[in-house]
Formats: sequence, structure tokens, C-alpha cells
Amino acid sequence: MSKPLARYAALSGYVDVSRKLKIDPIHLMRAAQLDPNSLDLQDRWIPAASIAQLLEMSAATSGHPDFALRLAEHRLLSALGPLSMSFREQPDARTALMMLIRLQHMYNEALYMKVTESAGLSTIRVDVDTGDAAPVRQSVELAVAVVRQLLTSILGDRWRPVSVTMTHPKPLDDTTHRRVFDAPLKFSGDYNGIVVYTADLDQPNRFADPGLVSYAEKLLTSQVSHTQPTTQVRVQELVEMLLPTGRCSIDQVARSLGVDRRTVHRRLAKAGLTFTDVLDSTRADLAGRLVAGDRHTFTEVSEMLAFSNPSSFSRWFSKEFGMSPRQWRRQKRPVDPEYRGRPDV
Repeated sequence: MSKPLARYAALSGYVDVSRKLKIDPIHLMRAAQLDPNSLDLQDRWIPAASIAQLLEMSAATSGHPDFALRLAEHRLLSALGPLSMSFREQPDARTALMMLIRLQHMYNEALYMKVTESAGLSTIRVDVDTGDAAPVRQSVELAVAVVRQLLTSILGDRWRPVSVTMTHPKPLDDTTHRRVFDAPLKFSGDYNGIVVYTADLDQPNRFADPGLVSYAEKLLTSQVSHTQPTTQVRVQELVEMLLPTGRCSIDQVARSLGVDRRTVHRRLAKAGLTFTDVLDSTRADLAGRLVAGDRHTFTEVSEMLAFSNPSSFSRWFSKEFGMSPRQWRRQKRPVDPEYRGRPDV
């Protein structure tokens, strides 16, 4: 079985929070084998374990164990992607929460939520399983904080949970925890999650717009069939992420997916593809985009695409595109006499 993936949207606000805490977000992302240039591609899927690793490293490097909670404070409802509009327009918090649980694979395959009810109280349990044995404390705190925020978006700013529980020990300073959750806190508990009054979940959503409900449902329905990335899409995204690191191989891709190389070959074969097919097409797509822009020199592009030298890259590019990299860049540049880009070297 493949290791779970999550969307880049999980890191919404990461750069801003990192800079405020005086740490280098770009360096840390690369250390976690994540591409900083893809932060704007919020719907791109990446290994959830890499996100968990990045959050743990960021907390340790900054000296702020509350790093994930600070990140949560920068999150917007739009981070849910196509779920965001439909969530906000549900008739009550219970319906919205059930939809979130039913479709959680649309935004984070490592996230697991469950609701149990007893004696007028509902417990929303949150677990994170990245497929690795590495720490996930930051990921858990981020997930629990986001659930609290999502419920607030429906129940209103005056709403408060009954309590919040975490399985990890209490930090030396829990100021941020108290601010974010604004509820009695319990650490070293037997689950991660939030307890709420069951009656609160059934309160009508006074923020919902009845006129948007039908539209939101249609939009969500159109997205659901496309939410499970195929093996081909996953491999393409991993190849694009790994190429600039110089570690792009079938073995590395298989490790990132949590399977062996034979499984990758077999799954691609069902789509009539080989790993080489995906590698070549992804490299060509990247080459076309990188050469068309002026952010990188041709030497840099050749290195990013794992060519042994610029000459090899130039020969390959000319064969692939029917023109040299220099001709391609000039053809793609704006027709503007004042235009000045980086040198084509």
C-alpha cells in the first residue's frame, strides 16, 4: 500500500511563520525533500511524512514547540480546497463535520477523524499516520487546531469546546495552546481531539446561504471523482519534486510511495506506461517551462533536470523540442524592446 499523501495547502502560511520566528523556510523545506517553488501549487500532492518532518524540524530549529499552532493561526478555510465552500454552507456543524470526515482523503490521506457521542458530549478524535515511525506531534496539533477553527467558522466566535486533549506531555509554556483552543487542556491523555456539547453540533448554521448550498454541492460532486490521484499522477509529481535533488530514481519514487519498485512498474503498466515514459514526459514538461522563463540560466536548468553537463542538456532539448534552448526562450519571451531577463548561459 502506498504511503499517504497530503496537499501543499497543509503548509499554507509556512513561510510567513518561519520568517517571524527567524528560521530559514527554504533551507528546511529542502532538507525535508520538499520543493519551495511548489508552495503556490496548493493542490499538488506530496508525501505526508515530508510535511510532518518539516513541521518537527521547524519547531526544533525555531525553539518554539508551538510552531504548528502558530501555523494554524495563519490558516484560511480555503486550505480545504474544493471542500471549503461546501463545508461552510452545510446546515449545521454535525453535517459539515461528517462531510469533512467522509471526504478527508481529498486534502490529507494521513488524517483520520472519528466522532463518538455519550451523555450529551461528542468527542472528535484526530489521528495522523504518515506511514513512518517518525514523530507527528506538530502535525497532530495542527490538525486539532484546524478542526477547532472549522467548527468556529460555523458555530461563531463565541463558541468554545468543552475540552481539548493531547496524548503528548504538556509543554513548558502552553500560552499559545490556551490562546488557540480557549478551552480546558489536558496533556498526556489517551487520545488527541476535542470534546464538544452534542447539542452544539445540531445548532443551525446561521452563516449558511441557502442559495449557495445547491451550487456548493454540485461543485463538490464534480471534484470528488478526481480526488484520488492515480499512480501516474503521483509518480509524475514525485519525479518533478525529486529531479532537482539529483535523487530521482524508480527506487526513490517507490520509497516515497511506500511500495517496492515492482509495484510501481506494475501499476504504471496498467496505464500502458513505464517509469521511463513518465520520467521523460515530466522532464520535458519541466524543461519547457524552465527554459521559457528567465529565472534560471541554461546551466542551472540542466543541473535541475539531472543532466551531466549543459551540452548534453542542449542536445537533448534540441531533439525534444526541435530547437535550441536559446531559440525556445526567445520565442517564449514577451515582445517588448525594454524586456531584460537573465543571461542565457
